[in-house]
Amino acid sequence: QVQLVESGGGLVQPGGSLRLSCAASGRIFGIYDMGWYRQVPGKQRELVATITSGGSAKYADPVKGRFTLSRDNAKNTVYLQMNSLKPEDTAVYYCNADVVNYAGSRREYWGRGTQVTVSS
Repeated sequence: QVQLVESGGGLVQPGGSLRLSCAASGRIFGIYDMGWYRQVPGKQRELVATITSGGSAKYADPVKGRFTLSRDNAKNTVYLQMNSLKPEDTAVYYCNADVVNYAGSRREYWGRGTQVTVSS
């Protein structure tokens, strides 16, 4: 079994910063893409950013230039640095990972989510 544990959410004022972390643990042979998605009530979950095992990141247009995604493969951990936060960034943020286990099976895992609230 694989678990994704997120941390770093909270309340921040507009223009502020937060850093989210997501650590994958369990019977992991390797991880392909890792990333973050977000969801607000009544809307579909949307992509924020993803990063390959080689460190190539891509971002959704609303966060380009403000968010930076990085990854530590040795720790199976991904970090999302969020700067210049706006009220519209308020959402539950979910970590996602494409994992291969020691049996050779590959599947997608999700974290439980962490709330980010941007408000004055």
